[in-house]
Amino acid sequence: MLEVKMSKKLRDFDLDVEINVRPGEVLALLGENGSGKSTILNLLAGLLTPDEGEITLNGRILFSGADNRSIPPEERNIGYVFQNYALFPHMSAFENVAFGLKRRKIGAGEIQVLVSRMLEELGIGHLISERVTDLSGGQRQRVALARALVIQPDLLLLDEPLTALDRKTKEKIRQELREELVKSNKPSIIVTHSLRDARMIGDRVIILERGKVIWTGQPDELMINSPMRHEPDNTGEYVCFPANNKE
Repeated sequence: MLEVKMSKKLRDFDLDVEINVRPGEVLALLGENGSGKSTILNLLAGLLTPDEGEITLNGRILFSGADNRSIPPEERNIGYVFQNYALFPHMSAFENVAFGLKRRKIGAGEIQVLVSRMLEELGIGHLISERVTDLSGGQRQRVALARALVIQPDLLLLDEPLTALDRKTKEKIRQELREELVKSNKPSIIVTHSLRDARMIGDRVIILERGKVIWTGQPDELMINSPMRHEPDNTGEYVCFPANNKE
């Protein structure tokens, strides 16, 4: 169980949120670019530090403003899929997925088994030795997901994981991603500005505007009750307020 109540002063607004995510639940964090979505993930991962509040994961305090306590990112056991995947271009699929396991000083034999099994589960076992620069966008997305899942994280964070994919690949990956997140039985948060991503992947949706939660509901309520205006982007997908600014 993830329990969050935190605040942080940003350049353009003050972020102040309260979020809870149950084991096995996928929370879709929806909002226009610059609303604070990626900042929330970075605060949860320990890449940024809240000004106040508390972050608790499975009863373990990751951050407490009252006690001036903050667990380092590498000790939080959080899997993070970044928007650009953040793969090491000079490494193979195997080496990218194995990276986090090696840092935990797991034996080479066990790493080989764990990585091979994870890549097979995601349908790219045959690409284990390929350099990631030779892979398609969808294949790189699977490598990034495998790297996040193989450490058996207590929490999964995904920042716009489908943005770089073409429309046809997105449709296929959405279903696969949903299945993998549910199968992991971990609390998961996916950040997106796409209504289709939120509806197809999330169990629950939160809409964020200038660092505040302005709506919480079920995915099938989005088009009816959402307070946000929706507009199609250049691919025809509906998004929340296409914006030029970057979080």
